[in-house]
Amino acid sequence: MDTGPLAARLYSGSASPGGGPYRYTAPVEPAQAATLVAAFNGGFKMNAARGGYYTEGRVIDPLRTGAASLVIYADGSADIGAWGSDVTMTPQVVSVRQNLLPLVAGGRPTPRAATAHWRSWGATCGAASCAPTVPGIEHQWRSGLGITADGALVYVAGPALDPLQLADLLARAGAVRAMQLDINPAWPVFVTYDPPAGGRAAPANGRKLLASTAQGPWTFFESWWARDFITMSAR
Repeated sequence: MDTGPLAARLYSGSASPGGGPYRYTAPVEPAQAATLVAAFNGGFKMNAARGGYYTEGRVIDPLRTGAASLVIYADGSADIGAWGSDVTMTPQVVSVRQNLLPLVAGGRPTPRAATAHWRSWGATCGAASCAPTVPGIEHQWRSGLGITADGALVYVAGPALDPLQLADLLARAGAVRAMQLDINPAWPVFVTYDPPAGGRAAPANGRKLLASTAQGPWTFFESWWARDFITMSAR
């Protein structure tokens, strides 16, 4: 996703991060749908994200030094990196979404991505059930977001991935820094919209990146959708 012609925006939800109301929240309103090109899932609920959340001029959860951070600026550009070193607060920052620790740094998976303690990358569902009594599995649905050396955003998602495989995919796609987003079958989703000339993005003209994701083009247009997400819009 080239952030020259595309501008990023963080949408906030009642479940993640909570603490609303927010100006930008589901459903995507007609004014924003007029330029919407793509949308994708955010990160964990804040009680599991081990990081913070800043948007619309408010600290919803305190930002944590070292946490993997998606930073969106007033001009719609974005960056990804470790908070306090790769990225920091400036007057131009409008949103910061943190989730765990960096997955890719210097164009390579971080040592933590390769750890045998894969549960440090989040609690997963079981092979056939997300019931809390069912043991989680290492190779599960995961999603991630990276940034290339020239500032493009790269989204990766898929089933049966461990953290290192997700990191490898992001690095192979050109990400020099990357973070894990949400995991498990219900949450990862990336949608593109292709409305008719002069029309607006809508569920009817959206298409999933992966047909097997539980969510789809309708998700971001539902008022009940309570999770945070990111949109990419034509400038």
